[in-house]
Amino acid sequence: MEKIEILEQAAKRVYENVKHLPGTEESAGDFGRGAGGDISRRIDIVAEKTVLDYLKEVNFPCIVLGEECGKVELSKNPEGFIIMDAVDGSTNAVRGIPFSCCSLAFATKDTLSSVTDAVIIDLYTGDMYSASMGKGSFMNGKKITVHKKKPLYFVVGVDLSGISPSFPAETVTYHFSI
Repeated sequence: MEKIEILEQAAKRVYENVKHLPGTEESAGDFGRGAGGDISRRIDIVAEKTVLDYLKEVNFPCIVLGEECGKVELSKNPEGFIIMDAVDGSTNAVRGIPFSCCSLAFATKDTLSSVTDAVIIDLYTGDMYSASMGKGSFMNGKKITVHKKKPLYFVVGVDLSGISPSFPAETVTYHFSI
């Protein structure tokens, strides 16, 4: 099985296991701080466990680098690394804001520059975006390309939920250049 197929199957399983959770009380909870430093929510735990269970099921020899779980060695002789944010946008998912996804990538080394395959699945719609080095990018299996025209609009989102309410607002500076 190709690396991209493994990532796609793992992402589909995450979607199936968590699609009922966004915006529900069941999605939340405080399960401590994950390896990335954020608060781990139930939806995060379910999604990461789904990926780890699938990788074990297919005996994929890798090391997983996850936002919640940190480094998990699934093999003594790994073929590479799975870089995972099983719920990218947990804050949105818990609140029912429809902007969260499962992000998975395969890298041959423990660097982002060695990523060869990546998958993102929208946790609200199930739309899947995938790309493999040298093979292009796809949405739900259909080839997509970069928009060639100058963008008409720009959208910027900022999550300030991790900042203490006592943080002095005057210390924040925003710089945008387009």
